[in-house]
Amino acid sequence: MNAHKVTLFIIDLDEIGADEIKVVIENAHYPNRCISPDVYKIETVDIGEWSDDHPLNQTETAHLEWKRLFYE
Repeated sequence: MNAHKVTLFIIDLDEIGADEIKVVIENAHYPNRCISPDVYKIETVDIGEWSDDHPLNQTETAHLEWKRLFYE
């Protein structure tokens, strides 16, 4: 059996909030119950107004923007 540490970057377009994101992830019906995730921590930052030009919506800039938002 393996244990995996997974970090997910989720853009909350429906504005359900961190608590509801945790519930959705933990209560999803995964095929054959292949995984049963428990969310221990969620960090939240304001990314401003969403648009087609947003840095997180661009392949060329998304990775650097995630780093700027969460690791600086």
